[in-house]
Amino acid sequence: MRIISRRRLKEFWEQSAYVDSEQALKAWFDEARQASWKTPSDIKAQYKSASILKDSRVVFNIHGNKYRLIVKINDDFSVIYIRFVGTHKQYDKIDANEV
Repeated sequence: MRIISRRRLKEFWEQSAYVDSEQALKAWFDEARQASWKTPSDIKAQYKSASILKDSRVVFNIHGNKYRLIVKINDDFSVIYIRFVGTHKQYDKIDANEV
């Protein structure tokens, strides 16, 4: 899968408060890039704790559920769009279906 964009993840982990997220986000990025998800079941098979939302959005728990990552997946073109990465506190302040 093609992921747009890694830069958003990097900008997050480069913040001193979230430096511990780097390895987990890099691992997710590498796994997602090699994936060929076509259905929500494909995602759940690899990430059992992922939450499937409406409008092709998925929430991933990162670094032992310390962080949240929201993506939007375009199955037709095998593209993943990074919509949000943040802490649980930041996640609680947004609407995951709207970001």
